[in-house]
Amino acid sequence: MTVMKTVAAAALVLGAQAVQAQSIPTTGTLVIVPANGEVRAPNDQAVATLAIEEQDKDKAAAASRVNQKMKQGLDILKKEDPQARLKTQGYYTYPVYPEDRPVPMGGTPKRPQPVAWRVGQYVEMTTTSLGTLPKTVAAAQKILTLNNIQFGLSPEATRKLDDQRIAVTYRNLNERIASIASAMGRKTSDAVLETVDFEGTGNYAGREMAPAAPMMMMRAAKDTAEVAEPSFEPGETTLDMRLVGKVRFK
Repeated sequence: MTVMKTVAAAALVLGAQAVQAQSIPTTGTLVIVPANGEVRAPNDQAVATLAIEEQDKDKAAAASRVNQKMKQGLDILKKEDPQARLKTQGYYTYPVYPEDRPVPMGGTPKRPQPVAWRVGQYVEMTTTSLGTLPKTVAAAQKILTLNNIQFGLSPEATRKLDDQRIAVTYRNLNERIASIASAMGRKTSDAVLETVDFEGTGNYAGREMAPAAPMMMMRAAKDTAEVAEPSFEPGETTLDMRLVGKVRFK
C-alpha cells in the first residue's frame, strides 16, 4: 500500500506540473524559427580546361608550335561544338635548367643557363552539349590535353531551381510554425509572421568555381594520334537554403 500511495502522489505532482506548464501565458511571445529546404537537379553544364605545352631549346620555336596547335585545337572545338563558349587563358613561358649543376673546386658558382624553354597555354570550354561532350573532347585531344573538367548547373537551370528552393524552404517554415503552435497549445491562426530572413545564414550554395588548373608536366599527343572517347558522368547538384522567421503569437 505504501508503494501505491507513493506512485499516486508522484502522478499527482507530475499532473500538477503539466497543468502549470500548459497554463504559462504565450500572448505576445516572439519565437525565432529556423527552416531548411533542399532541391536537386541533374547537372546540365560542363566547364573543361584543355591545354597545350611544348618544349624546345629555341624559345621562339616552342612558342610558335604552341600558337599553331592552340589555333588548331580551337578550330576543332568550334567545329565539334559550335554553341560552346571558349576562353583562352594562362599563357606561360618557363626556362628549363639542367638538373646537375657542378660547382668548380674553389670556384664561384656560375649563374645557371637554361637548356630549353617550356611554353604552354590553356583554353576553357563551357558547354551544355553534354551528349556530344565525349566526342568533342576526344577530337580535341588529338592536339590538346584535357587538364580538368567540372560539371554543374547552367545559369538558366540555377534560376529555375532557385524558385523551387525558396518554395520548399518556405513550406518547411510553415510546417515548423504549425508544430511550435501545437506544442504551445495554440492555434496556427494565432501566429503572425513578422520577419523572414533569407540573407542572415551565410549559406550561398551552388556557386561553384572551377579550381585553377595545375601546370602541365607532359607534352600533348601528336596531331595524328587517335584518342578514344572519354567517359563522363555529369552527376547532379544539390542546392540548399536556410531562412529564419520571427513569429509572434497574438
